[in-house]
Amino acid sequence: MPGNSKKIARYESCEDCPSLGQGIFCELESLSLSDVSKHKVTNIFKKGQTLFVEGNPPFGLYCVATGNIKISKMSAEGKETIVRLATMGDIIGHRSIFTDQYYSATATAMEDSSVCFIDKKYILKLVREQPSVACSLITKLGRDLGAAENKLSSFSKKNVRERVAELLLLLKESHGILEDHGWRLQLKLSREEMASLVGTATETLIRFVSELKDEGVIEQDGKSIVILDEEKLIEFANLGY
Repeated sequence: MPGNSKKIARYESCEDCPSLGQGIFCELESLSLSDVSKHKVTNIFKKGQTLFVEGNPPFGLYCVATGNIKISKMSAEGKETIVRLATMGDIIGHRSIFTDQYYSATATAMEDSSVCFIDKKYILKLVREQPSVACSLITKLGRDLGAAENKLSSFSKKNVRERVAELLLLLKESHGILEDHGWRLQLKLSREEMASLVGTATETLIRFVSELKDEGVIEQDGKSIVILDEEKLIEFANLGY
């Protein structure tokens, strides 16, 4: 509805982008940033719209200016598994560009999001000419691999309660806002999405979330989750720090 929808800004210039300091172009000089701006297309994706679909060929990469994007894979039985979440400053689709493979997952906007698309040929040219971009991409790929390895390790060694607690702590780091009584998670995930992220059934996820609420570790405020006792949550997550 026009009167109720939030206006999502289009950032035509990279220098004006709110995620500039978090992205792969953050070390480029003004002149180079201006060139990137000329070669990108800024799109507004409404909640539920897809950026790209698993099995399609890659034509470029996507850089998230604002909003949240889920990256998911579909099983042969039609079950969706969320493999990661992308937010401000993150890039999506880069692995398919450099491996010359079709997209291995689907990217979907979890809320109205501003996302820039940069053509594959220009990205490859930029990587050749700008060492800082190449280094940023290598770092990004390394972090993605590390996150995937940590997730695999977590799934194999931890029970569901520990994985739920760890997910809430990760969301606190990426989407938490400190308030008087705790950390409010600004990213509103459905129970089905949370269950997919920790690899369990929705009913099981709901049971463990209810237990955390009963023990005063978290609370539900509307559609938001607020972490009330971070130390207790760390203990439940079995993080060892």
